[in-house]
Amino acid sequence: MKMKTITLKTLICILALALFGFTGKGAEPESFPAKLPATKPSDRPLSSAMQRFYDEWDGKEDYAKDLYTAFKYTRLKGFEERDNFSRRDPSKIVRVKGVYHVWYTGRKTDSPPAGANATDTIPATDWDLADIWHATSKDGYVWEEQGIAVKRPESGVYGHRTICTPDILVWKGKYYLYFQAYKEFTHPWGQIYCPVSVAYADSPNGPWTFVKEPVVRPGTSGAWDNAKINDPYPIVFNGRICLYYKGAPVERGHEYITRMQGLVTATDPLGPFEKSSFNPIFNSGHETALFPFKAGVAAIVSLDGPEKNTIQWSPDGENFEIVSHVMAPPIAPGAFVPDAFAGNGDGRGITWGLCHINPDGGGATNESILARFDCDLSLDVERDEFKRSNLRFGDETYFNNPFVVDEKLRRQIAADQKKVDTDTIGTE
Repeated sequence: MKMKTITLKTLICILALALFGFTGKGAEPESFPAKLPATKPSDRPLSSAMQRFYDEWDGKEDYAKDLYTAFKYTRLKGFEERDNFSRRDPSKIVRVKGVYHVWYTGRKTDSPPAGANATDTIPATDWDLADIWHATSKDGYVWEEQGIAVKRPESGVYGHRTICTPDILVWKGKYYLYFQAYKEFTHPWGQIYCPVSVAYADSPNGPWTFVKEPVVRPGTSGAWDNAKINDPYPIVFNGRICLYYKGAPVERGHEYITRMQGLVTATDPLGPFEKSSFNPIFNSGHETALFPFKAGVAAIVSLDGPEKNTIQWSPDGENFEIVSHVMAPPIAPGAFVPDAFAGNGDGRGITWGLCHINPDGGGATNESILARFDCDLSLDVERDEFKRSNLRFGDETYFNNPFVVDEKLRRQIAADQKKVDTDTIGTE
């Protein structure tokens, strides 16, 4: 049989059809398929968004990721709510012989916070004139308050003014509570020098021995953390105690601009601690919670900075990358992390913990309450309800603090509206 000769023009048409498909209107690129390719396509042009989808997000929706979750909240029983009694900043939760233990900032004063008008008995902020409190539970929902675990020390010692934001380390059978330790109050509050101190005990029930000398101090003059070492958070990773913290410089300006976080490590709970050469290792976050995950470390980063409301992961505990974006993450989360101190390179993740909530949306001058959060950041459970990403909020959220427009803001908006609201161009 005689074969027909294929001309160059015909060959080009065939190749074009194979590459771009036939639409009846000439050779055009195929529509992107509804069923997403598992790997990044190389046979078509890709927008910047689709390039990122494969390069940064591994070609997966957020709900398909191990480190994506929604967060759901439950009111707790056992914590009596009363004026001038604030509970906030819960530690990680540890379980000992079937009993859950948590420590937290407890302020029980006769007066509410008064800012610059604070005295030796009137607090400046919600966490001023506070001690470290302790509570226990058998189920994580009903708690029994055990009272003060660590009291403020005597005059002249860091922590005399207030001790707050505790977190727990278990190391070689002993318990160590790390916390912020303020010696005095001056105005403005944000400029006060604050190191981290520690207390230790042989049992989660105490008694606790207060170490008078701080174990982590702020950086040197001009450093990004030269005023405060806040929110200490210890885990064990690669055989070392890794204590993550939020730093603040004297020169930072407005209270909530540029919250960066760092890391110090040690082989002894009382130090010396060595600062990471990568510090700061987070460019965002406030009270960041971390936990071993697979062979690395995961972090819930919330509230402040350009990478707020994300979950991040690091293979070495120092260099973190965003792996998912989350909505309404817990504030000051203290998760139940059963392998926080295992250091075995097989982190299993978390499913629940405690956090604090400011009932009216405020912060520094209001009583905070403790609440429970649940999530699915675990390799050992499957919870479809926590993998939904299209969360919606009801009117009770949008028309209450901090989203509501008050009268002062309304007047500003009205004045601005007179300046910028003109007839739409083209309607003259």
